[in-house]
Parts: sequence; C-alpha cells; structure tokens
Amino acid sequence: MAELESPGVMPKLIAFLSSLLERVAESNDLTRRVTTQSQSVSVFHGLSRPTITIQSYLERIFKYANCSPSCFVVAYVYLDRFTQRQPSLPINSFNVHRLLITSVMVSAKFLDDLYYNNAYYAKVGGISTKEMNLLELDFLFGLGFDLNVKPNTFYAYFSYLQKEMTLVQPLSVPPRSVITFNDEEASHQKQQQQLAV
Repeated sequence: MAELESPGVMPKLIAFLSSLLERVAESNDLTRRVTTQSQSVSVFHGLSRPTITIQSYLERIFKYANCSPSCFVVAYVYLDRFTQRQPSLPINSFNVHRLLITSVMVSAKFLDDLYYNNAYYAKVGGISTKEMNLLELDFLFGLGFDLNVKPNTFYAYFSYLQKEMTLVQPLSVPPRSVITFNDEEASHQKQQQQLAV
C-alpha cells in the first residue's frame, strides 16, 4: 500500500502497535495475577521481562530488519491469528518480544523477495540462532501454517490501524485484545468503507 511508504507513517505505526501490545500484555499480566486463569508457558516465554521497551524493540526491528513496511501489518495479522488459535498463550510481558521478532521474521520471509536469515534476526532480537529456529517452528505450528493474508484482510487490518493512529494517541489506547477480522468481516469492512465514500 502506498500509504505505508509515506515517511511519517511507520514511526506512527510502530508507536501505535507498541502501545497496543504493551496494553494487551499489561492487561494479560494483571488477569494472570488476579484470577486463577490458566496460561501456558511456552518457548516464547522468557524467564524475566526484557528490559527493552516494546516500542524500542519494534524500532530496533524496523531499523535493522530492512523488511517492507507491509511486514509489520502482516506480523500484526499473524499475532492475532496466533492468539486466536492458542488461547492459553495470551500475549504478556514475558513473551511479547519473542512473539514480535518471530512474527516479523515470518512475515518478511513470506512477503519479501529478499530477507535476512534466522541468524541475523536472532541478533536483531537479542536471542540465539537456535532459539530463533525453535521460535519460528513453534510459531508456524501455532498458526497452523496459515500464512496467506488475502488483500481484503490486509486492508481491514491496515485500515483499522490507520484509523486508530489518527483517532487515538499511542498512550491512550484502550486495553483490548488484538482485533480480529476474518475474511468475511474484512470484505464487509471494505464494502462499508466504500459505501461511506
């Protein structure tokens, strides 16, 4: 999408995505402490919370991964699919960084003609190559290898992000789960937007 290529869009997108993911992680951390809700520990969970903020981590990935801007929207779609398919593994402060680096890497491999290898992404993400390989494999199985993102689905997620970026400042994002659009909803969203014009 041409809008993603605009110079000011990616910093806003990164700020909004990081704010959204931070709020989701904090909300799920609180839910885990307050309730006895079962949350599985997976290969994505660190032993402690990373000291780098989600926004700094996303900025680092954007700076060094050299993937297309569309990869970040598709990575968001993948995170949404992953959490829908793996409800016992909600995004929290112990796994969000590993989920991010993995989802961006997988989206770059699926979308871009040129991309870096797992060892490079591991360095960018601050983890070992062996761990990056394991995360990728677990992520792919967690997604059920459902990597294709139809144009209407991409458009629905991007439109949602674009609308939220213009309406909401990054620090005041409501604590929602990741938004979900299936292909029918994405098609409906697109039709609604066309009718509004």
